Amino acid sequence: MKERLEALRVEALQELQQVAGQQQLNDLRVKYLGKKGALTEILRGMGSLSAEERPIIGQVGNEVRAAIEAVIEEKQEAYRQEETAARLREETIDVSLPGRALPTGAVHPLNKVVTEIEDIFIGLGYSVAEGPEVETDYFNFEALNLPKNHPARDMQDSFYITDEILMRTQTSPVQIRTMKAANGKSPIKVICPGKVYRRDDDDATHSFQFNQIEGLVVGPNIRMSDLKGTLLQFVQLMFGSQAQIRLRPSFFPFTEPSAEVDVTCSQCGGHGCRMCKHTGWLEILGCGMVHPRVLEMGGYDPNEVSGFAFGMGVERIALLKYGIDDIRHFYTNDQRFLNQFARM
Repeated sequence: MKERLEALRVEALQELQQVAGQQQLNDLRVKYLGKKGALTEILRGMGSLSAEERPIIGQVGNEVRAAIEAVIEEKQEAYRQEETAARLREETIDVSLPGRALPTGAVHPLNKVVTEIEDIFIGLGYSVAEGPEVETDYFNFEALNLPKNHPARDMQDSFYITDEILMRTQTSPVQIRTMKAANGKSPIKVICPGKVYRRDDDDATHSFQFNQIEGLVVGPNIRMSDLKGTLLQFVQLMFGSQAQIRLRPSFFPFTEPSAEVDVTCSQCGGHGCRMCKHTGWLEILGCGMVHPRVLEMGGYDPNEVSGFAFGMGVERIALLKYGIDDIRHFYTNDQRFLNQFARM
């Protein structure tokens, strides 16, 4: 039996050396090591051996099995490596190819302008205050010296939810809320950015929804000259050091005295052109000294403190800054328009 086992080892190893594929290797495993394989068949005859011969033949049988299994495992590992190498060759990615550029977004031009205005005023010592877009009639009108049935309400009577609740028509309510929250303490220096809503027909210069930034300063001995100096510094930081302003008397219920502010036309430098209707000036905002009644509604004694306020439309500033002729470009989501600002 020992000779048969040795002969089986030689035969199996010779066949395994000539194997030509994974399937043939599996067939040889079954042929020699399977339940009905040649090695099993030989070892079934161990029952006829003497007690002394059995351990010797058993050891030889194990050695033959181990030798055959070692060669089979070596062959299988070689086939696995060949398969992996072939898959890597087939799935190779040429990393030298140029990458596919993915489209990236950019900050909307209106948001760019809002951020720039905020940065300017923060640099001047202001803080940013925000408030609700759905506002009460009291904060939107009455606390700003616009009692019910006041004629100045006509151009702002807009989107009412109830008789006492509406979409805010200005960010001025944030000024009142800020004053009330301060409990009579000063100074106050805030800007109030946000969306506002008015009943307007959409055209090149108007929209029913637009962005506004208002400013408020309250403290002892605040003067009109402080307001003018602040606005001059703002327009020069926004439009360039050559920009100048002029103040024209106007009327707002919540300021007294009040003024409209013009800036020198960025298109012609103040010489006169079609954009500024040959005046050399473009209107950008309204302003004035805070009305004593508004100070009282905010919790301040107008005999002890004074203040100034101003308000500007962000779209108006953006139109002038970028030389755009139609406010609707900001809202129509035309990528041909918006892509111009991705590079700025």
